[in-house]
Amino acid sequence: QVQLVESGGGLVQAGGSLELSCTFSGSFSEYNRLGWFRQSPGTNRALVAVISRLGHTTYADPVKGRFTISRDNDKKTVTLQMSNLKPEDTAVYYCHGQDYLFLSDYWGRGTQVTVSA
Repeated sequence: QVQLVESGGGLVQAGGSLELSCTFSGSFSEYNRLGWFRQSPGTNRALVAVISRLGHTTYADPVKGRFTISRDNDKKTVTLQMSNLKPEDTAVYYCHGQDYLFLSDYWGRGTQVTVSA
């Protein structure tokens, strides 16, 4: 069983930066992908960025050029560096882990990010 724990959310002014971190316990097969999703009130949870075990990344269009996802397989962490934050980035951010071999996926409990105008 894999558990994911996020940290690093908070309140920031527009134009500022925040870094989110997610640490996971347990283990994935080599066929895995880690990522971040977000959800604001009244909307569906949406992909922000994902990264494969080998470091291939995908970003949602609204965050391209502003957010950077990275992972450390030895430390079992995935990090989302967010810069030039906008009020529309306000949401609960969830860490996600997907294992393609065992057909499993896991979610963290989420961390709130609030960007004031």
